[in-house]
Amino acid sequence: MTSEPLSLADALASFDALWSPRIVTAVNDYDVRVAKAEGEHIWHVHDHTDEFFLVLEGELRIALREPAGERTVVLPRGSVFTVPRGTEHKPSAPAGASILLFEPTGTLTVGDHHDAVPSHVDATTGHALR
Repeated sequence: MTSEPLSLADALASFDALWSPRIVTAVNDYDVRVAKAEGEHIWHVHDHTDEFFLVLEGELRIALREPAGERTVVLPRGSVFTVPRGTEHKPSAPAGASILLFEPTGTLTVGDHHDAVPSHVDATTGHALR
């Protein structure tokens, strides 16, 4: 964390890895993370926390498995959405996207329960921004 303002564009330009969030700052016990997304993530669940998404560039889709059935929310640039704790979900960005997330520090990107993790998805609690 820095005591100076941080450009999100510069933060995103500092790495190329997909589905591998960087921690840009912290707010109380939460990480503020940025990530680049393209293709599909995995189905996963966070048992103890909601997950907040803000789309900075591109379009993000989040498939949800809810008691009423499966649905997909589409988030164009500038949109926000919160996946409620305990909801199985799968983010995807067919044409690519840049996103900002709020998650409790230490939250694993693949949740508490998940499908097998493919090589293009980084199972991490976030990487420090360099």
